[in-house]
Amino acid sequence: MDKLLILGAGGHGKVVSEIAQLMNQWEEIAFLDDREDISEVLEIPIVGRLADLPTLTDEFKYAFVAVGNNAARLKWTERLSNHGFKIPTLIHPSSIVSAKSSIEEGTVIMAGAVVNPDTTIGRSCIINTASTIDHDCTLKDGVHISPGTHIGGTVKIEKQTWICIGATIINNINIGQNSVIAAGAVVTKNVPSNVIVAGVPATIKREFTAFK
Repeated sequence: MDKLLILGAGGHGKVVSEIAQLMNQWEEIAFLDDREDISEVLEIPIVGRLADLPTLTDEFKYAFVAVGNNAARLKWTERLSNHGFKIPTLIHPSSIVSAKSSIEEGTVIMAGAVVNPDTTIGRSCIINTASTIDHDCTLKDGVHISPGTHIGGTVKIEKQTWICIGATIINNINIGQNSVIAAGAVVTKNVPSNVIVAGVPATIKREFTAFK
């Protein structure tokens, strides 16, 4: 069995590390993290800082980015590829993921999540605890689906958009890139890029410059 290196030992990293342990595919798991006040998290060692990544390619065959910021997660995943690491897809054993769905590398599916048939999930997405994604959806790279979110069928969500806790997206909706769907929002019509929407039904509250 090979070793897995996880970038980021914060709260998201804790959840990611437990999923990796439950999958039982790696003989050893370790973190990289820039904090100086800790040496381990959940009894998993921190073996260096993020800048040490290039020095660890011989020891660790696999690596995974556990960073909540969508843009940063995509950038670090690209760095992993450039350094030759293999990037897994992490799926919690209690989730339900259709064999007819497609999930790209660097994505994590957390406990209790459901992904239904003919759904395509891009690179480095987060499908968080107890969220549901119905049939024929498309999620582009770097999307974060927060806990308790429900996505209806045939929904398309563009790159780096964040669907916050408890939001609901009805069927046949298109959501642009770099947008934020606020907690508890109910989205009943298409959402453009680079906006925050909130409310029931959701309306645009603010426009902003794209995240980089």
